[in-house]
Amino acid sequence: MKTKVLMTKHGRKFHAKNDEDMHTQYGFVKKEDLRNSKEGDLLKSNTGREFFVFTPLFIDLYRKIKRDAQIIPLKDIGAIIAETGINRESRILDAGSGSGALACFLASIARDVTTYEIREDFIEIVKANIEFLGLKNITIKNINIYDKIDDKDMDVAILDLPEPWNALESCSKALKPGGFLVSYSPSVPQVADFANAVRKNESFVYIKTVEIIEREWEVEERKVRPKSTGIGHSGFLSFARKVKA
Repeated sequence: MKTKVLMTKHGRKFHAKNDEDMHTQYGFVKKEDLRNSKEGDLLKSNTGREFFVFTPLFIDLYRKIKRDAQIIPLKDIGAIIAETGINRESRILDAGSGSGALACFLASIARDVTTYEIREDFIEIVKANIEFLGLKNITIKNINIYDKIDDKDMDVAILDLPEPWNALESCSKALKPGGFLVSYSPSVPQVADFANAVRKNESFVYIKTVEIIEREWEVEERKVRPKSTGIGHSGFLSFARKVKA
């Protein structure tokens, strides 16, 4: 079913289906107007509110995926991509899948992604999100990554696990020399245990741990100030690199 994005002048977005009226707090837009609209058209609701029309890009659809487990925020995904140099030739390993948000985002720019998850209910959500986004390069494996990893010669392995240090041996076998290992952890003790375990493992070199804080600003005429709400702490990112085959 085809959809379109309608956006107000203030940046408020709505996803509309071509075969249904779109109802909002600003009134409704008729399905006939939606169906006949083209890129960049300006539509009006029954109350006179104006909406710009465009076809949804990947990021628009990504913000609408199903969620159960807490997902890694975009600010942290951006840091992962920048630090590891993920690109269209990259082969990515992801564990655990959760809702599949990270796997799906990385699949939109990487060669392929293999995501590991032990919970069947999460796997079903991941499958739904993969289908919703139309991705063809994600493989889901119902395997405990602490025990084993089937894949080899991976460029990046990203762990969103309670005890990431327990996956070091598996990741060492899965990563190619020079490949990156990334751990995403919400608490300081997890970071310490992971970093200390990496330092003791001859296959890896510990690089750094960072915390990305995002503070959005309100800008209207000369009223410029930080917004009172925003994303504070979400998690710590720890980076290591495989150096020994």
